[in-house]
Amino acid sequence: MALDYSRRGPDADRTMTNDLVMEDWHRPPTNQKKMTALLRCAGQPATRKLIVPFGRMIQFAGLAIFPIPSLWSAHIWLAHGVVRGSAMNPRWHECGRGTASRTRWVNKVVFRILGLRMIRDPCCWKFGRALRHSDTIKTGQDPEAAIMRPVVTLKVAANPLGNIDVIEGGRCIFAQGAGRIVPDEAEHVEWDLWAKTIRAARVWLAIRAVTVAAAQIFLSRIPALLIGLARSHGIWHMVICGWLQHGGRADSFLDRRLNRRSVFVSPVGRFASWNMNCDEEHQVFPLVPYCKMPDLYEACQHSFPARNCTMASGFAEMLPVPWCQRTDSDCHLRRPVRETANTCHDGLRAHVA
Repeated sequence: MALDYSRRGPDADRTMTNDLVMEDWHRPPTNQKKMTALLRCAGQPATRKLIVPFGRMIQFAGLAIFPIPSLWSAHIWLAHGVVRGSAMNPRWHECGRGTASRTRWVNKVVFRILGLRMIRDPCCWKFGRALRHSDTIKTGQDPEAAIMRPVVTLKVAANPLGNIDVIEGGRCIFAQGAGRIVPDEAEHVEWDLWAKTIRAARVWLAIRAVTVAAAQIFLSRIPALLIGLARSHGIWHMVICGWLQHGGRADSFLDRRLNRRSVFVSPVGRFASWNMNCDEEHQVFPLVPYCKMPDLYEACQHSFPARNCTMASGFAEMLPVPWCQRTDSDCHLRRPVRETANTCHDGLRAHVA
C-alpha cells in the first residue's frame, strides 16, 4: 500500500494518533560535563572554515572560465559544482540552526546566500528543517523524507543530479512569487511569515531573470553556470550521502538508531559533508556543532551500532532493502547495536528485513 507523505494526508493523521508526533526521542546516557564541552561552538575557527568553501568555489570558477569553450574546463566545473552543490548543503544546514558560527549575523547571512544557491527559500525550509529534527522520517510529518515508500525506482534513480528537487523547489518558488503558499508549506510555516516568504521568492526570481538576461545579452553560458546550473552537476555527492543516511532504515520510530546510518568517509568526503557522515550522532544530539562530531562519536560510540567502514559497504548493505520496499512498505533493515548499548526503543514495530 502506498504511503501518503504529505502533511495533510491520512498517514499524517495516523502518525499523530499513534502518539509519534513531537514525542521525546530515545537518547543514550552521556556524561554531562563532556556533553557541555561538546556543545560549545568554536567561534573564529568555525567562521574561517565556513569561509574556505567560498574561496574554493571562487577559485574553481576563475580557473574554469579561462579555458572555455575547451573541454579542459569540464573537470574544473565539476569540482566547482561539487563545492557549490554538495559541500554548501551541510553549511547551509548548520547556519540555519545557528551552530556553524558563534556570530548570529554570520549564520543568518550565509544561510540566505546558500539558500539562494540551493533553491531553498529561507522561511519554509527553516521550519521544514525544524520538523526534520523533531519528527525525523515520520510518515506525513517530515517534509524532507528522501526515499518514500513504496520506493519508485525510476524516481530515485532520476534524482542524483537533483532534477526532482529542482522541479519541486522551482514550483514552490514560482507559486510564492505569484503570492501563494503551497498547502504543505502552509501547514508548517507561521502565517505572519508568509509575506516575508513571498518577498524573498520575488527577489530570487528577479536574480534568476537577470542571470538569464545576462546569458542572452553576452551570448555566454557562464552566468548560468555561476548562478544556477552548478547545483545540478555538483549535487550528486549530497544525494548519495542522503541515501546512505536513511536508505533501507525504519520509518515512524522514536529511536534514531533505527532510522539513521553513520558511515566512515575519506577526508574529501568529510569536507564535502562537514562531518555529517556522523548522521546518527548528529540526529540524536543536533545542537553539537559540526566540528565536534568526531569527539561526539568517541564519547558515545558504545551506544550506537557499528559504523559502515566505507560508502561502498553502506550501499552494499542498503541497496537490497529499497528494492524490497517497492512491494513491501513495512520492510526495513535493523542493524544490531553494540552489547554495551541500551535496548533500541521500538515505538511501532514493523516487519524486519
